[in-house]
Amino acid sequence: MMERFLIDILGWVGAVTFLIAYWLVSARRVEGDSWIYQGLNFFAGILLIINTVYLEAYPSAALNIAWAGIAMATIGRKAWKKHG
Repeated sequence: MMERFLIDILGWVGAVTFLIAYWLVSARRVEGDSWIYQGLNFFAGILLIINTVYLEAYPSAALNIAWAGIAMATIGRKAWKKHG
């Protein structure tokens, strides 16, 4: 029971984090390839991967894996450019 509650909390935090990231870009507070936007997307994706795998919602899990992967690739590209 407590495990399910914690997994639900992770899912809700992930969902809210995605919405905050989307709002920041939509309100032009950050750029779409900014560290903050991509970091929020990665963090939210990881939380939602945990949630959806636990719930056996595999299509949603696959989407979140792709979403987090895109964020990680963008972060990696930015880091490479900065140090390269």
